Amino acid sequence: MTRLPNPRGRPKKYGRPAQAVTITLPDDVLARLKRIDADVGRAIVALVEKHARPAREETAGAEIVGWGRQQVILVMPSRALRQLPGVQLVPAGGGRALIALEHPNSISQLELDIRDAMEKGGVSDDDRQTLGTVADLLRQARHSRGVRLKEHSIIVLESKRRPRR
Repeated sequence: MTRLPNPRGRPKKYGRPAQAVTITLPDDVLARLKRIDADVGRAIVALVEKHARPAREETAGAEIVGWGRQQVILVMPSRALRQLPGVQLVPAGGGRALIALEHPNSISQLELDIRDAMEKGGVSDDDRQTLGTVADLLRQARHSRGVRLKEHSIIVLESKRRPRR
């Protein structure tokens, strides 16, 4: 069972476990990385995330990522989750996405819809694990005395054109 993280201490730099490394790079490559991001580590991560698909087995289907007192649930894109009424998955980097609810949907309705989808057949094992983890995280938050569930709006810019494939 996934537990809500303790929000104390310094937030994770990349929202997931990381380690310090020392590398030697050519000056021209270093200059190009700094044009992507002044923080060379973030520039490297951005390039890897842009050009390499994350290994699904290495990343949890859903997890809580936070900073300060606020936390969000990040999920691996899941067909079963995307098909729930009023759910939009908003890319958040690292092959993961935020769950956005279209109005007038609510967190409590999302939890019910997730549990209903899990009871129906035709859900892959990976999607079932992701759905179950999200439902468990929502239930834990709902029962926790130290956590309050809040709905916030996010701004999504949606292209009018279909992407080329």
